[in-house]
Amino acid sequence: MAGLYEDGFVERLRQGALSLRQEWQLSADCDIRLLTLSENATFIATDPGRAAPIILRVHRPAYHSKAEIESELAWINALRDSGAVDTPEPLLAANGSHIASFQDGDEIRHVVAFSFMSGKEPAAGESLASGFEILGAISARLHAHVRRWTRPEGFTRKTWNFQSAFGPEPLWGDWRAALGLTQDQKAVLERLCEVLERKLAAYGETPDRFGLVHADLRLANLLEDGDRLGVIDFDDCGLSWYVYDFAAAISFLETEPYIPALQEAWIKGYRSVAELDDEHVAMIPTFIMFRRLLLTAWIASHAETETAAEAGHAAYTLGTVALAEAYLAEHGA
Repeated sequence: MAGLYEDGFVERLRQGALSLRQEWQLSADCDIRLLTLSENATFIATDPGRAAPIILRVHRPAYHSKAEIESELAWINALRDSGAVDTPEPLLAANGSHIASFQDGDEIRHVVAFSFMSGKEPAAGESLASGFEILGAISARLHAHVRRWTRPEGFTRKTWNFQSAFGPEPLWGDWRAALGLTQDQKAVLERLCEVLERKLAAYGETPDRFGLVHADLRLANLLEDGDRLGVIDFDDCGLSWYVYDFAAAISFLETEPYIPALQEAWIKGYRSVAELDDEHVAMIPTFIMFRRLLLTAWIASHAETETAAEAGHAAYTLGTVALAEAYLAEHGA
């Protein structure tokens, strides 16, 4: 993704989304502006002829195939039909599918649209505990739905396991490219990799612990509105361990002192809906480190993004090393 954010990039994508406005019955008077820019570019489209705005997501090229995007939307629709979670509706385009596309230089950009969901991102802090109890219950309902849902023919999503995260072709790049990483620090993280690989292999990927998960339930993908906690952005959903959803939920907060309180609340909420054996709870520290190392790789390969800048490239790496040292002291034997 390096070099992706050159001058005019956002405007080029905005114009591409604007060229597809008729696919979602948007008038020539509609206003399209950027909301977020990370893996994808997300725009909000406001039209004087519509009661509410809609959200347009312009996909990053060469990441998800069209079949993967269709599979994501199929799961969202199934979740909505079951009532398992509050999440925006994927909107059908005039072409009869959920996906429209425009040409961006030599690349094809896929675009999908969602209904607008009110709310705001929850604020970080120990006060999140009550929200994490709700999130734990939501996670349990998501996982219960997966266990009974028959996936449609052709369903395909990425797998988030040790091999895909840290193998020869890592999905989010190599953590070894992290800014400011010394040889001694690299040795710590190499040791962490060895322990993660061993523990994850021993834990296994059997159906009682491994299946389709949201994989990115962090604060930026939650919308709080009164007592409702809405879930958005299933773009990273894929096959992984169910407990990984908690680790993803504390993304970029892993060093905060209130994480144990959030974990306790999440477990309580989860167990109010479904069983969660102590064997799975015991693996939570391992999944926190799995996610932290994965995010360290993501920041290294997405250094130009706002999310990476907010995390602080070198500071985040140092935090990862400190967490790894503490984890290895307790779990590395």
